[in-house]
Amino acid sequence: MTSVRCTASAMSNDEGKGISQEPRGRVSLQNGFVLHRRAYRESSLLLDVFTLNFGRLRLLAKGVRKNKKGLHSLLQPFVHLRLSWVGAGELPVLTAAESIGSSVELSGLKVFCGFYMNELLLNFLPSRDPHPEVFHLYGNMLHQLAADDGVERLLRFFEVSLLGAMGYGMAFDREATSGQPIDPAKRYVYRIEHGPVENDEGGADTVGGATLLGLERRTLSDPDELLEAKHLMRRVINYHLNGKPLKSRDFFKQVTKNRSS
Repeated sequence: MTSVRCTASAMSNDEGKGISQEPRGRVSLQNGFVLHRRAYRESSLLLDVFTLNFGRLRLLAKGVRKNKKGLHSLLQPFVHLRLSWVGAGELPVLTAAESIGSSVELSGLKVFCGFYMNELLLNFLPSRDPHPEVFHLYGNMLHQLAADDGVERLLRFFEVSLLGAMGYGMAFDREATSGQPIDPAKRYVYRIEHGPVENDEGGADTVGGATLLGLERRTLSDPDELLEAKHLMRRVINYHLNGKPLKSRDFFKQVTKNRSS
């Protein structure tokens, strides 16, 4: 386990300008993950973190870029951390961080899959609203992603579970109008606000009953069903994000394009 402390004195006077801090509200050793980080001023970082008991919030890590081997190297995505901070305002200050157990090793395309999950969390999780079930889902999914090459299957299950936890649960096992069980041999149109509706004519936006049941039972494996599930979930996510583009998708497309060329 690696433990590093960060002090307020590490930030220069220039970096402190324009930030209103309230020195109250200390939080210690909170389980969390860094979802996104970006440079701030000369030597600090702004961290978007997802914590077990405080949900998603932004922290200021003062002066950490001055020491690349200390806290800066620890505050990376996919590392299970214990985070401590102070401040009850909009931008609390990180005071310490330590890793928990061994880090998750993602490589190749799995790194982009991890960033995709992070971006979904940043877009769907309300600020400072705890969702412990999503926190545990995310942690477990990182370990599964590192150990399993079936990344498309894992991502679809993560998407479905996340949407359900956020109040956008999807029905896969029954036809929306009749209530009849989904037939794996039939085709359906998935109406996002209602569910699957039988459609005998087929078409670009239809999905097979076998695919719907695979999503329901978490048993997707057939390549055609995985592709159908990907198209369906992309349409649903785009709908709930009001068409907001996801940067991780663009990066993933570019990487796969370069590898195939």
